[in-house]
Amino acid sequence: MESVTEARQVSERFVKPLGRRWDHVQAVASRAEELGDAVAESERPTLVAAAWLHDIGYSPEIGHTRFHPLDGARYLKANCWSDSVVNLVAHHSGARFEAEQRGMADQLAEFQFRDTALLDALVTADLTIGPNGERVSYDERISEILSRYPASDPVHRAWVVAAPVMRAAVERTERRLDAAQPK
Repeated sequence: MESVTEARQVSERFVKPLGRRWDHVQAVASRAEELGDAVAESERPTLVAAAWLHDIGYSPEIGHTRFHPLDGARYLKANCWSDSVVNLVAHHSGARFEAEQRGMADQLAEFQFRDTALLDALVTADLTIGPNGERVSYDERISEILSRYPASDPVHRAWVVAAPVMRAAVERTERRLDAAQPK
């Protein structure tokens, strides 16, 4: 079982100094808690821990490659976090598409990609919270990302490809939540 408390502490250390990103991460963790019914009960602490940790790679202290999913996952692996959390951080929110655009797919391949309900729920938590921690729709979040980066940027190019795949992840999470509701 993952320690949500420890994940929050690690996130606070690395992300709180980054300003508004801390607002985003706190809201993503809260959203992950709300989405708990979309995953097995035993996986809920892993989901919330990964939500707290998903953006630690933005910290200049550990952001060695300047590709935050990879940097965060490498830090967590080096500090003995579970493979589940490490791989979720490595592959959150379409990281594989951005890795391809950055020429870093081989490096990201250090971490196993598993297309699971757990990853879908993390994607949903991240992509329904805006950069300032506000709740947004998936479409609003993608529009915001695309408007923030010029068309030549690898992030923009990645999201042009990733958007429909990530939409499917959000839709699967929503279906799982609906199915979990008492009839």
